[in-house]
Amino acid sequence: MSISLDLAQSLALAVFVLLVGSVLKKRIGFLKKYFIPTPVIGGLLFAIIMLVGHQTQSFSVVLDQSLSGLLLIAFFTATGFSFSVKDLKKTGIIGLKLALLVIVLVILQNALVPLISPLAGIEPLLGLTMASMSMAGGPGTAAAFGPTLEGMGIENATLVGLSAATFGLVMGSIIGGPVAKYLIKKNKLSSKDVNETIELDPSSKLNDLNDKSLMNGSFVILISMGLGTLLVMLLNLTGFTWPDYVGGLFVAAILRNIFDSMNISISLKSVNIIGAIALNLFLALTIMDLEVWNLLNLAVPMIIVLAIQTIFMMIFAIFVIYKVMGKNYGAAVMASGMSGVGLGSTPNAVANMEAVIEENGPSPNSMIILPVVVAVFLSALNPILITIFINIL
Repeated sequence: MSISLDLAQSLALAVFVLLVGSVLKKRIGFLKKYFIPTPVIGGLLFAIIMLVGHQTQSFSVVLDQSLSGLLLIAFFTATGFSFSVKDLKKTGIIGLKLALLVIVLVILQNALVPLISPLAGIEPLLGLTMASMSMAGGPGTAAAFGPTLEGMGIENATLVGLSAATFGLVMGSIIGGPVAKYLIKKNKLSSKDVNETIELDPSSKLNDLNDKSLMNGSFVILISMGLGTLLVMLLNLTGFTWPDYVGGLFVAAILRNIFDSMNISISLKSVNIIGAIALNLFLALTIMDLEVWNLLNLAVPMIIVLAIQTIFMMIFAIFVIYKVMGKNYGAAVMASGMSGVGLGSTPNAVANMEAVIEENGPSPNSMIILPVVVAVFLSALNPILITIFINIL
């Protein structure tokens, strides 16, 4: 029995799946502890049910995915409005160092792919789904670029990327604590050495949320999306193939900084809410449509690649992040946070740092600067670097 759903029915089912995921996350400690996103929980549950239907050849559900592309562009466009040069300047030299480390991390994660892939017996482009696309990028970026690679003939790119991202969310929380503990113990670090605090003023305020701000937020996102399509046409003239959603991100980042220079205020809270809605619906629809049964033959190659990426992240945190950030207690806390970012997400990073601080003492700069810098640079630059590596490989 095969059931085909139209667009309205598919969206309604996606919302139901999100609600189920939300309930499960509240009731299952593991899911909450490791910050597994609600659409990943609900979507994977639905995909597993479809796996049962496929294996027994008893039922299947065909979803209407015609809105997925638009939702994806809306999410990346909303993300672009977080890129504020004015705010980044306030983080000073610490923010600059951290931003450079984020860029280096993303480049190295992707550069490892051609080296790891032969060991795992998979082609480099499929291996790229287990680099910054899913590690530093998380489920959202993995789901975004998966279809792009599948359009280039790389089968199961979305499935592998999302599976790797889920693995990363868990491992990002697991390795952060041990990394910080090793550094603190080996170097005899103490929170008493922390004597400097950077404060970000209210210029990055989210603004009030009301019907007008939501309407204006929707309008500015839609305008940026439209202008972004024209920008992508120009970018494609470079010889590289750029995903449609990158254009909206670029335009939004440009507009945000123009607004800042002219002291024009936009409701970032409204923009973020619209982006979150788009992302959650997109992820739910994408994960619900995964053919999980194709993952069985890829299990061993994935374990090899992901194990190497995890080991690399720990080495990078201990020997690069810690040393570049000052070889002090704050640097150890940031190494823990970046372990969460490099494999998982910003919430993983914050949770890692909070755990270290709770046991060893405060590190104000780490908690203030890292989430801001990481969120901005990963959102804006990771898609660009991924696109470059796709074209190179």
